[in-house]
Amino acid sequence: MRVTSHNTGLGGMRGRQTPQLVTVQPRPTLGTVVVVNAARLVGRLLRWLCHHPLVTGPMLAVVVLLRLLGTTGVAHVLLAGTVGLAAGLVVWRDRWPASFRRVLASRWRALVVYRRLWQPAMVTCGLATTVGEREYLPEIRRVVSETCRDRLLVELLSGQAPEDFEARTSQLAHTFEATECRVVADRPGRIWLEFTHADPLVEVVPALAPAEPPDLTALPVGTREDGTPWTLRLLGTHLLIAGATGSGKGSVLWSLIRALGPALRDRSVQVWAVDPKGGMELTPGAGLFAWFAYAGPAAMVELLEDAVAFMRHRSERLRQAGLRLHQPTPEDPLVVVLVDELASLTAYVGDRELKKRADAALQLLLSQGRAAGVLVVAALQDPGKDVLPYRDLFPTRVALRLLEDTQIDMVLGRSARARGAACDRIPPSLPGVGYVVIEGIREPVRVRAAHIDDNDLARMVDEFAPPAVATDQPPLQLVKGDA
Repeated sequence: MRVTSHNTGLGGMRGRQTPQLVTVQPRPTLGTVVVVNAARLVGRLLRWLCHHPLVTGPMLAVVVLLRLLGTTGVAHVLLAGTVGLAAGLVVWRDRWPASFRRVLASRWRALVVYRRLWQPAMVTCGLATTVGEREYLPEIRRVVSETCRDRLLVELLSGQAPEDFEARTSQLAHTFEATECRVVADRPGRIWLEFTHADPLVEVVPALAPAEPPDLTALPVGTREDGTPWTLRLLGTHLLIAGATGSGKGSVLWSLIRALGPALRDRSVQVWAVDPKGGMELTPGAGLFAWFAYAGPAAMVELLEDAVAFMRHRSERLRQAGLRLHQPTPEDPLVVVLVDELASLTAYVGDRELKKRADAALQLLLSQGRAAGVLVVAALQDPGKDVLPYRDLFPTRVALRLLEDTQIDMVLGRSARARGAACDRIPPSLPGVGYVVIEGIREPVRVRAAHIDDNDLARMVDEFAPPAVATDQPPLQLVKGDA
């Protein structure tokens, strides 16, 4: 024992204090340390078993069977149980694939693939942080396994942003043996990492049945990567489709026209088509158009200028009626100016005067036509500023396969390539596959347009061609006279 004493003063007076005895605790023996730690380990094991009934249940069942049936009986039971379990899993996977992936496949891949490699992946990619001697990692909150991809809900560290992971998508994809990794913001502080293992858009999308009447704010033209329908808004917007040769621009155009079919038939929508390829692309559907110009740049520019005149006439009429937005009706239809290869009018026309007239007409339509119900749907191969200097006047844009990564941001906006719009990596064997920016979604969405073959086009013309107008004048003369 150790004796300690001290004096205290009170009111300037000193007094002698009674010595206090301090008891020194004896050091624990080795046996005590072993017993205490063993008890702690057993407690932790019991808590773990209580929290994991899928492990505890089979273990208890084996112990009970050993007591009741012996070693031979347990072997027979285990064999029968294994066969039954395998058969049950096969039936579960085939009959209820969604719940199978959600309950079993997700947990299995979370344990075997992602949590096992998570710490070294975060460290080597520079996404982990060390403070003092302690290492901090972004935390996996949830794993969702789908048919062709796995989605990881990740909680970010303080100071991290989705852009930190977007700069490491290539390394993460290779680490977890995925063909692609994309970052999707969930809410502040959380992101989804989407690891694609197989392409869900490799199958051709058949021609889609149009709705009657069609919803001009959501026209079905294909399917999205997650299996939901891909719809395009047409009312109140202009649409630009950019893609290299053979990328499937025709699939998007014809799918859009097919979705408009019932409206074309009842004349609440009209298509004025321009085909600079001499009519080769759009001629099969000529019966669907109110006006079709293909015989030379002069006729095409004349169509655009008459569309401007029609737009101005309708705008004045709406102004006098006190209306700010045109509503399509059979008596006053929505006009869609469809241009197959826009660069043929804006960059490749040899006649400088015709080029200036085409540019002037297009800029007027793009800047003033939405409210008046005169919309432009255009396709082109090269989205560069020297080819289409006013591409920003198209609010809605679709990017199919492109030859250069710099073209992606030209079409979809800044940082679209970094956020997953890998248009330059789309193989030529997948025409109609591309990326679009959906309102309210930060990341570009991967889509595929439906394939429209010649038989589908023939049926579309038979089913949706508008009835003949009771006049001997062509639509162009009617438009000029009305304007």
